Amino acid sequence: MCPYLTMFKGFIFDLDGTIYLSDRLIPGAERIMRLLRKNGKKVVFVSNKSLQTREDYASKLTHLGVPTRVEEVVNSTLVMINYLKKNAPHAKLFVVGEMPFIEELKRAGFKMTEEPQEIEYVVVAFDRTFDYRKLNISFQAIKRGAHFVATNPDRTCPVEEGETPDCAGMIAAIEAVTQKKVEVIAGKPSPLIIQTALEVMGLLPEDCIVIGDRLETDIQMGKNSGIATGLVLTGVTDERTLKESSIQPDFVLQSIADVEHLLIEK
Repeated sequence: MCPYLTMFKGFIFDLDGTIYLSDRLIPGAERIMRLLRKNGKKVVFVSNKSLQTREDYASKLTHLGVPTRVEEVVNSTLVMINYLKKNAPHAKLFVVGEMPFIEELKRAGFKMTEEPQEIEYVVVAFDRTFDYRKLNISFQAIKRGAHFVATNPDRTCPVEEGETPDCAGMIAAIEAVTQKKVEVIAGKPSPLIIQTALEVMGLLPEDCIVIGDRLETDIQMGKNSGIATGLVLTGVTDERTLKESSIQPDFVLQSIADVEHLLIEK
């Protein structure tokens, strides 16, 4: 018999700033994951970053001390691929993104082109190689009627040294020159990514809690989907930001280690 009771059957965890910072596991993460799994809770890791494949994320977590199956990882790449397969399975793409993301799209069967007149979808992700050439191709394609979609709206990405610019910078640059708003964002807080996570766990929204470090993505996603939310203060959100925000989580945790307080010992 499980020694703990909780109202939650499923835990949806953000990664960067919640489980780890860069290549360092946040203290308590390994113990909490063992505790949840020992007590029969379902766990899914959700990330907006497209810099790594799901296999890469599972391998990284396992290496850091949190054994993880690929099926337990839901990233914006998976959600974008599913969206494109459903809505434009034969579309030719121009991708603003790094090689792991591009290779995943190719493996899914999508064709790439840099010819503006051939591009049907401009797909934008976090891209540390973003430059004028990519901006111009995107501009010319969207000007000719190409759709404009993106993996995630994050302004920054938390790292050990602080923060670095994220996908919002690429989106904003393209929006500024085209005067077109991004049509679809696959990642948090989009309902597309949370629906995928719930399907992986086989649970209803009311059975789960989302735990992450961002108010505008992790917490807003939970709020939009009727899922309980827990904010950790180990990432981009500090107490001052939380106090000033209109987005308020159901639980505030100093770190992932405090997830234990959501469990009640029999």
